[in-house]
Amino acid sequence: MNAPLEGTLFVVAAPSGAGKSTLVNALLERESAISLSVSHTTRPPRSGELYGRHYYFVERGEFEREIAEGIFLEHAEVHGNLYGTSRTSVQDLLAQGRDVLLEIDWQGAEQIRRSKPDCVSVFILPPSRAELERRLRGRGSDSAEVIERRLRNSRGEIAHAHEFDYILVNDVFENALADLQAIVRAVRLRSALQWRRHETLIAELLAAEA
Repeated sequence: MNAPLEGTLFVVAAPSGAGKSTLVNALLERESAISLSVSHTTRPPRSGELYGRHYYFVERGEFEREIAEGIFLEHAEVHGNLYGTSRTSVQDLLAQGRDVLLEIDWQGAEQIRRSKPDCVSVFILPPSRAELERRLRGRGSDSAEVIERRLRNSRGEIAHAHEFDYILVNDVFENALADLQAIVRAVRLRSALQWRRHETLIAELLAAEA
């Protein structure tokens, strides 16, 4: 029996407040064949966030030990907190033929592209700076100081959007979600994948008549 085709690694990044998590969660509801990789972080949990579901919340000392042990596929410091993706969990899922989605920042995406150049990367933009600020303040979970820092950092983050395979604007949510889902579906229809996925069908279609 042939081993399953390796899954596709999707990387989604955005400035804080662009609606990345909401879009990703909605995509996962529609696309059950995609597994979300849960990141490690030193950021304290927000209200309603659960360990192991939203993030693995760890102390900075533990995170730095894990960096030294090489457990992360990528890691970066974002807004004063450390974030990282487990190498083993991602590689195991891909080997099983599962598509995997990483919800990370541009620094992590840059590392992933170097180590896995066949990944598919998407950057999400807010429709305007005013809307970005409104969304950040509307969360009600961050201090004014944290919000200002995120707004300042957003300029540097957005400057890297052109490095990604796709850019979409999260203005009308349903349109942005449809665009994100269209990217996933188009990737799955690439000829190299389809040719391997449908080897039996193609062999039958190409077979000479008896």
